[in-house]
Amino acid sequence: MADLNLSVDIGGLKLHSPVIAASGTFGFGHEFEPYADLNRLGGISVKGLTLKPRQGNPAPRIAETAGGILNSVGLQNPGVEAFIEKEIPYLRQFKTKIIANLAGSCEDDYVQAAALLNEADVDAVELNVSCPNVKAGCAAFGQDPVALEGLVKAVRKVLPAKPLIIKLTPNVTSIAETARAAVSGGADAVSLINTLLGMKIDARRMRPVLANVTGGMSGPCVKPVALRMVYEVSKAVNVPIIGMGGIETGEDAAEFILAGASAVQVGTANLVHPNAVTKVEDGLIQYMQDMKFTSIADFRGKLQIG
Repeated sequence: MADLNLSVDIGGLKLHSPVIAASGTFGFGHEFEPYADLNRLGGISVKGLTLKPRQGNPAPRIAETAGGILNSVGLQNPGVEAFIEKEIPYLRQFKTKIIANLAGSCEDDYVQAAALLNEADVDAVELNVSCPNVKAGCAAFGQDPVALEGLVKAVRKVLPAKPLIIKLTPNVTSIAETARAAVSGGADAVSLINTLLGMKIDARRMRPVLANVTGGMSGPCVKPVALRMVYEVSKAVNVPIIGMGGIETGEDAAEFILAGASAVQVGTANLVHPNAVTKVEDGLIQYMQDMKFTSIADFRGKLQIG
């Protein structure tokens, strides 16, 4: 293990490990500290933040599906200012990098919150662009390349001091096109995929299981889609990629790196095994030792075709 170099550079964000806790399944780290060594993580993408506090959607807002879960939590969070005041001091106890995951309902929300984060002690900002754009008829920013490029440009102006990662939605015709739009707007890196839109029905009650009717699907069931999209985006842009979607083991992580990712995020697996992030890193180390790799660069994007 001493001979291995797990460090990666994600658009200026230097991580000592390529394994990151994904937003929405790791809170602000408190809940997982008894189970996982937070110092081992390359980073924590914190629970999705909005400019003002949000209560989220009514329950039920989580439902199990075959090979995964549906969630419609609705971005429940304390707001950016409370995060800066209360959560950053806690997270700074650890070596892990702090990635602020930022969402909004309109461009002004993103811009105001990003300006606050630019002055805060965070290491990077990850824009969640799957949120409703109220001023554009409730379409998701991430589904409209023109709107996405404009949003990224607006955020980039007020966030000159932090690496900017754009978290892409898979609910598009061409994720390569939206990735190119994000990079044109000034993104330092992209992360993918966010959840797929799905639903679950209780046939006996003849009602949807989620109060919000639809929700985001994640877990092992989305991994094949996520891998394909990471591979496509790796051919479309020249910025680092953070891959995610159904990662539970070290070899899962290795598959994403072979497809072109520089780092990975572990999400739904945290809800099943509270030490999933460190198990993934252990498995990735074992894979690298077995394959005689000494760094992530040795096999990043080295998928053999034909």
